[in-house]
Amino acid sequence: MKFLSSRRVVLGAFALLCAGGLFSAPARAAENAKQFIQVFGNQLVAIVNSPIPLAEKKEKVLPLVQKNVDIDGIGRYCLGRYWKTASPDQQQRYLGLFHQVLVNAITDKLGEYRGVNFTLGNVTSTGADEYAVDSTLVRPQQPAAAMQWIVSEASGSPKVVDVIGEGASLRLTQRNDYSSYIARNGGNVGTLLDALQRQLSHHNAPAN
Repeated sequence: MKFLSSRRVVLGAFALLCAGGLFSAPARAAENAKQFIQVFGNQLVAIVNSPIPLAEKKEKVLPLVQKNVDIDGIGRYCLGRYWKTASPDQQQRYLGLFHQVLVNAITDKLGEYRGVNFTLGNVTSTGADEYAVDSTLVRPQQPAAAMQWIVSEASGSPKVVDVIGEGASLRLTQRNDYSSYIARNGGNVGTLLDALQRQLSHHNAPAN
C-alpha cells in the first residue's frame, strides 16, 4: 500500500509551492484564486530557496500549509464512502493521522530542492466555487512540470483542495489507495488507521 509516496504525490506536494474592478463575479473569483496561488506559492518558494537548515524550513512551511490547504477536507475525500461508516472516534483519529502524513509528505521534500520557481497560466472553473489554476514548476536540472492547483472558496476563503499532475489527481489517487486497502481488510477502517500510525512511527523514528 502506498501512502503519499509516489512520484505523482511528490510533484503534487511541490505543486503546493506554486500553490475587482469591472470584472464579473466569476471573473473576480477566478482572479482571486490565481492571486491566492501566487501569494502562497511565493511564500513557500522563498522558504525552499533559502539557505536555512531543513528543520527550520519545515517549521516555517507547516503553518503556511495548515492555513492554505484544506487538509481536513482532502482527508475526508480520501476516505471516501468509509468516512460515513467510521465511528466519530475513528473519524477524529483518522483526520489527526492524515494531517501528519500529508504535512510530512510536503515538508520531507524541502531538502531536495533549491532554485525552484514557478509561473502561472490560465484559470478555469471546475465546478461551484472551485477553480483550476494552471502552473509550471521549474526545478534545477529537471524537466519542467505542468500542474493544476484546484482552489475552492466553499469555506468562504480560498483553500487548495487538490493538485493534478502527470494526469493524476492527488486526492483521487489517495482515495483509491485507501479504499482498496480497507476493502482488502474486510472493510475495517481501523486497519487503515493502524497502517497510518505505523507509517508515522517509522517516519518519526530516530535514524541509526
